[in-house]
Amino acid sequence: MDPAHVIIRIRGLSKRFGDIQAVDGLNLDVYAGDVYGFLGPNGSGKSTTIRMMLSLVRPDSGTIELFGLPLRGSRRAILERTGALIEKPDLYDYLTAFKNLEILSAYAGDKVISRRIMEVLAVTGLVKRAHSRVKTFSKGMKQRLGIAQALVGDPELLILDEPTAGLDPQGVKDIRDLIATLNHDMHKTVLISSHQLHEIEQVANRMIIIDKGHAVVEGEVKELLKDRDQNLESYFLNLT
Repeated sequence: MDPAHVIIRIRGLSKRFGDIQAVDGLNLDVYAGDVYGFLGPNGSGKSTTIRMMLSLVRPDSGTIELFGLPLRGSRRAILERTGALIEKPDLYDYLTAFKNLEILSAYAGDKVISRRIMEVLAVTGLVKRAHSRVKTFSKGMKQRLGIAQALVGDPELLILDEPTAGLDPQGVKDIRDLIATLNHDMHKTVLISSHQLHEIEQVANRMIIIDKGHAVVEGEVKELLKDRDQNLESYFLNLT
């Protein structure tokens, strides 16, 4: 991969909470056009790393660069080009999907026109429910509305933290298909954190597996699984 097209570069990233070393000298690279699987068991440090990428948690040591810019000192410029869904979206159940996006975008400081809101609702398969109250939505629909919120500003990079957690099979498929559309048709770079390994195997071209806050393996999914009579899940279990 061309280093000039690195979207996320992390070097020596560490974070401790009391006696717990949540992240321990982590290195990773995400390239433009990747669907990058960020994999590990619960408690492996995935969410802490993502929060550090989004400037929600301050690292103890190490560096984070996005779009070739250091996060420290370039936070605003980076976040303007980044959309994120952290775990489950915070939504107003008694307001419509449209109104939720309008209000949440205003809170984020985005000046969004109605046409853009309808565009992202269409992309996420919710345009017919634009004026339905969110309390009538399934969990999967709420997750897709959270992704719509992350897309309103037309980001180059989308960071999704466990977007399929707790969804039924149809909800998981809907999110998987949406990620493929965002990557292939809309040319978004996507980092997706998950412990649903069989799902990542179907959508990601590159991945990292972390355990106890440090990298176990990183690379092309096809290369890592080449000549192995096993899927990504069994490979993951063998490593960790």
